[in-house]
Amino acid sequence: MIQDDIRQLTAYGIKTGLVLKEDEIYTINRLLEIFELDELSEPTEDMPEEPDLEMILQRMLDYAYEKGILAENSVVYRDIFDTKIMSVLMPRPSEVIRTFRALYQESPRKATDYYYKLSCDSDYIRRYRIKKDRKWIVPTEYGDLDITINLSKPEKDPKAIAAAKSAKQAGYPKCLLCKENEGYAGRVNHPARQNHRIVPVTIQGDEWGFQYSPYVYYNEHCIVFNGKHVPMKIEHNTFCKLFDFVKQFPHYFVGSNADLPIVGGSILSHDHFQGGNYEFAMAKAPVERSFEVKGFEDIRAGVVKWPMSVIRLSGVDTDRIIALADVILNKWRGYTDEAAFIFAKTDGEPHNTITPIARKRGDHYELDLVLRNNITTEEHPLGVYHPHAKLHHIKKENIGLIEVMGLAVLPSRLKGEMEQLKAAILAGKDLRSDEVLEKHADWTDEFSVRYDKIDEGNIDEIVEKEIGLVFLQVLEDAGVYKRTPEGQEAFNRFIRSL
Repeated sequence: MIQDDIRQLTAYGIKTGLVLKEDEIYTINRLLEIFELDELSEPTEDMPEEPDLEMILQRMLDYAYEKGILAENSVVYRDIFDTKIMSVLMPRPSEVIRTFRALYQESPRKATDYYYKLSCDSDYIRRYRIKKDRKWIVPTEYGDLDITINLSKPEKDPKAIAAAKSAKQAGYPKCLLCKENEGYAGRVNHPARQNHRIVPVTIQGDEWGFQYSPYVYYNEHCIVFNGKHVPMKIEHNTFCKLFDFVKQFPHYFVGSNADLPIVGGSILSHDHFQGGNYEFAMAKAPVERSFEVKGFEDIRAGVVKWPMSVIRLSGVDTDRIIALADVILNKWRGYTDEAAFIFAKTDGEPHNTITPIARKRGDHYELDLVLRNNITTEEHPLGVYHPHAKLHHIKKENIGLIEVMGLAVLPSRLKGEMEQLKAAILAGKDLRSDEVLEKHADWTDEFSVRYDKIDEGNIDEIVEKEIGLVFLQVLEDAGVYKRTPEGQEAFNRFIRSL
């Protein structure tokens, strides 16, 4: 069977274009080496027309474990080994770069289409896992929010967790975004990246890297990262870099997480952006009131109808948009409004920052500036402008760039919990007597009274809708200016200060 799978994997490589026909024998021999085989026997079955990559790799991994080639059979070790297998099919980085640049001369879209397909075919993006993610849309007054329960990041088993804890803390690569990840074999506490290729791009004269996220939370979810391991910083150059990328890839939006804890992303130690070929609800949301800033009458400015506090700038000249963005950022960094509970600093610690997102729309460029503040209090120790405690049963994690734009990335635990919750509701069970479901009891009581009946015919729809409405509350909590007359008047005070 392993001999047949070696043939099938090679055929998959040829079919997807990862392997050229001229490299067929070479590829087979590399795979024989990985499986400690000396020869290729005659095929025992006909070759399927459509090789199933997931099944081929599963069988190969089972064989490797049975033969003692794979030391442990858990997902961490299997992922490291199947990445090594897939590396045999991969072109060298220089070949990928050469092809990308040749296609870019035809059009940026052709180049990214090629590169995205390569990232999927190589199993760097594990499509069969991404398909397991639960996704749905919830209509709200602000537009359709995207909700996803992330199931594509595998859960580590206890043995792998223990091994990672006792493993030597290596400093190479320095983080998951460093360019040294390209081709790296991986270890129990760092993913294998032998099937990963990076496209170099020049941003404001500096070397940056362009790649896709292996977890693709939305279409063509890409990451653009500094070639040097330097920390995140929102400043004048950030706006310049965002527009530099958009001009090179006008079919993609790109944005940056904020540069402070709580309101920033998960990796603040390495300067990077996220982008892609997707239009989020926030991008579709209209400007609900416009304003002018003296000296910038050529730039359209307005407040976006969105649960968070967003200023949208639009114009044909990116230098002028950036100049106005500088004014807003600098003013916001030092802005305090005690009546609205906005403090620029407490005990010398800065709180105000911005989450910026750039895109091209027709002949105009747009820059959305989301005002953020990371102050904490005794009542809200995780952040005043962060999901409040009553919502933590659904979402407790930081609200980063992706959530800000209207896509909820919810923890995998919710899949099982929601199935248990629906069964308990239908059976009329006491949720407070269940240690897993107890945290959802108040929420369930709250939404149940809004429906005449909840039964097997509508419970799935109801629970999905209510999860979406919790996410809407999460965004409202994260908004520094609330969607109340008082909150919007406070927002207007800041705008007048410009």
